[in-house]
Amino acid sequence: MEVILQGHEAAAAFAARVFLGTLFFFQGYDAVFNIKVKNIVNTYQTTFSNKGIPRILIKTGVWFTSYTELIAGALLVAGLIKYFALYLLGVNLIVASVAFSITQPMWDMRFVFPRLALLVFLLAIPTTWDIWTLDSLINCIKQP
Repeated sequence: MEVILQGHEAAAAFAARVFLGTLFFFQGYDAVFNIKVKNIVNTYQTTFSNKGIPRILIKTGVWFTSYTELIAGALLVAGLIKYFALYLLGVNLIVASVAFSITQPMWDMRFVFPRLALLVFLLAIPTTWDIWTLDSLINCIKQP
């Protein structure tokens, strides 16, 4: 029973990390493989062009957000280079927030805010909590 009580921090960190990673991964998967990045760029082209944003910036932003969500989301689920993935996803949320704010200053944050809250939680918790990761497994194998 004591082992279960001592592992609740690890379980909380694991659940938050896998949940957040899954949300980002499938959003990126949808953008890259189902909708296609080219179609997303074309969708936003008119709106952003009317605001004076050059196409190269739109294209770069869409590529960055789509592939960051896909790759960093998968890394989070696996618990591999977690902090690198979290930092990239933090930048991703900032880019997306700026883009949404350019198109519509008062936009619905219901999809963004929970991701931000989980991301901040994962960055703020002690590293000793998130031990159910591939990073931890690799470190255990390396150390005699």
